[in-house]
Amino acid sequence: MPRATALAAAFALALATPAGAQRTLTIGAQTPPSAIDPHYHNTTNNNMVLRGQIFESLFMLNNRAEKEPALATSIRLIDDLTWEVKLRQGVRFHDGTPFEPDDVAYTFARVPTVPNSPALFTPNVRTISAIEIKDAETIIIRTREPNPLMHFDLTGPVILSRRVHGENPSTPDFNSGRLAIGTGPYRFASFAHNERLELVRNEEYWGPAEPWDRVIYRYIPQAGARTAALLAGEVDLIDYVPVQDVAMIQRDPRFTLFTIDSVTFVYLFPDSMRETSPFVADKQGRPLDRNPLADRRVREALSLAIPRQVIAERLYSGLASPADQFAAPQAEHRLENLPPLPHDPARARALLAEAGYPDGFRLTIHGPNGFFPSDQSLLQAIAQAFTRIGVETQVQTLPPATLFTRATNRDFSLFMTYFSSVLTINPMRQVVMTRNPELGYGPFNRQRYSNPAMDEPLAKALVTMDEERRRELTQQAARALLEDKGVLPIIYLKNSWAGRRDRVTYDPSPYNHTSAIYARPVN
Repeated sequence: MPRATALAAAFALALATPAGAQRTLTIGAQTPPSAIDPHYHNTTNNNMVLRGQIFESLFMLNNRAEKEPALATSIRLIDDLTWEVKLRQGVRFHDGTPFEPDDVAYTFARVPTVPNSPALFTPNVRTISAIEIKDAETIIIRTREPNPLMHFDLTGPVILSRRVHGENPSTPDFNSGRLAIGTGPYRFASFAHNERLELVRNEEYWGPAEPWDRVIYRYIPQAGARTAALLAGEVDLIDYVPVQDVAMIQRDPRFTLFTIDSVTFVYLFPDSMRETSPFVADKQGRPLDRNPLADRRVREALSLAIPRQVIAERLYSGLASPADQFAAPQAEHRLENLPPLPHDPARARALLAEAGYPDGFRLTIHGPNGFFPSDQSLLQAIAQAFTRIGVETQVQTLPPATLFTRATNRDFSLFMTYFSSVLTINPMRQVVMTRNPELGYGPFNRQRYSNPAMDEPLAKALVTMDEERRRELTQQAARALLEDKGVLPIIYLKNSWAGRRDRVTYDPSPYNHTSAIYARPVN
């Protein structure tokens, strides 16, 4: 159901609760936020606890990928460079400061400037040239070029207060709680990095009240430990249900499993742009004088080595499917009717020989531990597949925050991560478009990939208001990326949560967001 309807139902339920009764939701979550600063890091683990709970954006995407009003109530295209946005009235930040039109301009000006960010929200505001206040309820957004993604972009950055957050709000001040002040249905209570986040209900919220008086996130990166906490009754809900525990949870009448096909895809990002690369060597361990990953034939060989179907069936027991491109199955404007990406080790070995590596080479691949289900096991399976074609591969896993910091510094030859989006164009502009901080292109392009055959149609698509023409350009760019093997798509994930049947129901999120706004008490 739409969030507004769900909130109204929750409000009615709250009124029926006996006086004095307190509802606490305790969540066993896998991945902690890297910061409470909502603009510091555009990543799932941050967005799911900050956006929609503590802070709010102008619009939000619900779990059916539908845009819903939040701090804005409507948006209207006046001409190709001008948008009229109506703002919600009567909204206050948690400290009582009113939400005002100039808070939008203040927020969007801050977005590209957050220091030391692993990935900014700059693409969401890159086209905005001016924000004009028409009246207390209306702002005019002017863009330097047409932006057909404006509806989507305005669901991203959450809105801060010029008066509350000041001239140079620092990420440590958000982490301490001093500036963790938003307009959302929950207020910040406390945060212990990598351990615990506590929220309390915002009794002055502009919308219907949430049913939970208190929300506690306990961060439990170990998969087995999360399941154990659920079984012991220490938590009400867990995310990233371990694949090996799914059948057991389904059989146990005390628990309910909540699953949904996600918009999340796992991929490998090769270092294809440098002449030498830090984690490749010959079979004797000596550095190579040229980077094999810069050769498209080598990248294709690595792709051919990966048994995606086997990984989905055996490692994920059906909670994943083999990826065929750099876009989710539900994504708008994805390439259609593609055959599965082939698994052909013999052809892979032939390509390596053709590229000048008949005996292969050594490679270290990096990836996260505790970022998505079975991530370490997946990395090991990929390494074994590479080794079978002659690329002797070692694995190094790191905590997500460390991984992304080092990846941003270009420390790796090949690393694994994921991206979530309901659009095909969005991951391309964020991850693989030639990096240009001024234009907001490629904030996640940690390997500095650059492919003119992809960039040119993509740049045109980003300013094309006609949808059919935008589809054609997007698909042209997607084909160029797929053919060049600039990234290697691996699997599409199915998202899962498990909860105590007597305590909580959960509306599963295709974006893999573990949030109290999707959880409802049973009674």
